[in-house]
Order: sequence, then structure tokens, then C-alpha cells
Amino acid sequence: MGKASVDRGWKGQANLLGELRNLIGRMWEANPTWGSPKIVAEFAMPGTDIAKSTVEKYRPKRAGPLSPTWRTFLDQHVRNLVSIDFFIVPTATSRVLFVFIVLAHDRRRIVHFNVTEHPTAQWTAQQIVEAFPFDSAPRYLIRDGDGIYGERVTQRIESLGIDEVVTVRASPWQNAYLERLIGTLRRELFDHVIVLNERHLKRLMSSYLEYYHPWRTHQSLDRDAPDGRPVRAGKPCNIVEFPAVHGLHHIYLPKAA
Repeated sequence: MGKASVDRGWKGQANLLGELRNLIGRMWEANPTWGSPKIVAEFAMPGTDIAKSTVEKYRPKRAGPLSPTWRTFLDQHVRNLVSIDFFIVPTATSRVLFVFIVLAHDRRRIVHFNVTEHPTAQWTAQQIVEAFPFDSAPRYLIRDGDGIYGERVTQRIESLGIDEVVTVRASPWQNAYLERLIGTLRRELFDHVIVLNERHLKRLMSSYLEYYHPWRTHQSLDRDAPDGRPVRAGKPCNIVEFPAVHGLHHIYLPKAA
């Protein structure tokens, strides 16, 4: 091989490395809520393997380990397990809105959500029914001991043939998947927007779920999305980005041939 061929080879590798660096930079700038594993997963979608150390020098640490007994329960029943919980979102007018979430553990799918300013047991019981239509109820449901889950809610859950699993007081780690999801919603959405009212909050949640289910990768799903995201082969220099969630996040896909 002549010197000119060697030079062209090195220049090609340098150009490719430059494209990788540029794309990593674009991802960081366009998606400030993402961590290095998320960017690694995005590279894997078009078939490019890249080390996390190339993207970042650290990875997020877990808050604490689950107990062996509880982990065994979650592992054995993950396909028949959902969690429910509320979290609050303040508005621009100092109102406090309550978001009710139902999470299916197996694929981390948000099967139902709704928003209210005044949650009641009757309203919550109705959300349970709406979450599981047409005999789609799971085997187990994890919830905390909040007083909102009164007799009316318990009766509705039992009528659907679901067994309740009530977490121990002051033990949010027992509902770790949903607690993690709520943290994700805050970090990736609500920490970056000002909610105007209930209708605005619902639109934001719906927009995020349109991105979350088909596109957002999860380490627990082997870097896949809840709906399943096929790998599309492509070179880093041919990757294009599409805005999602009003530009707060982006989707990266290879250019069409």
C-alpha cells in the first residue's frame, strides 16, 4: 500500500471520529436531560457501538439496593404487575395539580394517566377502571398506603380480580419502578416547562408519551423502547435529528437512501 493510500485511510478515520464527536455534542446540547447511557443507546439504534467512557466518564448510581425478597417478587411477577401513584405539579398561578399514573412493569409502559386538582376516592376508582378495559387487568397492583386509596378504591380493584400489594410506610423503594418514572418525568419534562393549567398539563404529558413509548430507550429493556424500537443501520455522518416533546428531546434516525 502506498503512502497516498495510507494517508487517505487515516484521513477517513479522522473524519469519522470528527463526525462522532459532532453528533455526541449535538445530542448533549439538544437533550440536556439525557445521561451517557441514553446517548449510548441512541447510537446503538442505527447500529453504531460506542463506549460510555467515550460519551461520559461516569454513570448514574442507584439510590440503594432492593431487598432480595422484594426483588424476587418483582422478578417473578413482572409480566403481571402494575404500580399506581400520584405526583404533584404546580402551575403558573400557584395551583397544585395531581397526576395519577398507572405503570406496567414488564415494558415500562404508562398504561393510563389523568390529571385533577381535587383527587377523591371515587375519581381514583374510576381511573382504575379506565386503565384496564376489556379484561386487561393485571394479576397484582402495587400502591402505597395513602388515604386516597380508601374502601371505594379497594372494592373496585377487587372487582377487577386484582390482588393489591400495599407498600410499607415510608418505603418508596418498594415501588421503585414508578418512583423512578416520576423522577424521569420531572427531570425530562416538568423541570423545563411552566404548566399553565390542567389542559396544558395533559397536552404536555400526551406529547411526552408520544416520544416515551416508541422512542425513549431504557437500560432495563436492553436499551430498547417500551413499544420496541427497531435498529436501523446507518453511518454517524448520515444521522438526522427530529424534534420531539416541543423540542425538549430529539429522535435520531439514519437518512433515507
